[in-house]
Amino acid sequence: MKANSYGLFAAFVIAAALTGTAYSADPAPAAAAAAAPDPRDVVADKMGFNIPYGAPISAQRAQAAVASAAAEATRHGWPVNIAVVDSGANLVTFLRMDGAQLASITISEHKARTAVKFRRPTRVFEDLLQTKDYKYILTLDDVIASRGGIPLVEDGRIIGAIGCSGASGAQDEVVCTAGAATINTASVNK
Repeated sequence: MKANSYGLFAAFVIAAALTGTAYSADPAPAAAAAAAPDPRDVVADKMGFNIPYGAPISAQRAQAAVASAAAEATRHGWPVNIAVVDSGANLVTFLRMDGAQLASITISEHKARTAVKFRRPTRVFEDLLQTKDYKYILTLDDVIASRGGIPLVEDGRIIGAIGCSGASGAQDEVVCTAGAATINTASVNK
């Protein structure tokens, strides 16, 4: 009996190959997918996230951003780690709030470095991965696809970035946004 089952299957496969068709319960989704353009092939007129780099953030300004971020975290009761890097991705200042998890020390620094190196909030990478399934971004060096890294922009130039980690991604982003608000004079989402 098994030989007959395999024979029927083989005959079906050969017939499908000869006619150039394959079995599908509903051919409409396959046809729609073939007709839809790949969004990664769209060529935009302008380059996104093309903010030029500026002079490195000073220690005093970096500490002010951390203080603002820490105040926001304290207000909510979220113990986090907060890192600020300069425009060259070098650590300028760091705060580990009392009770913040140890694993998030390096993650906060990584978020800040990613935000400054790629000139965009780390949320962009999270969105690409979670909503568009662009797994290829995980092959890029130094990417972290988690919210909580925001470039610091002054007078249209990136002077550094802030990264927060230790709470949920959404909470980390709220804390970073408070810190970035002390510096940012232009939108980083363009």
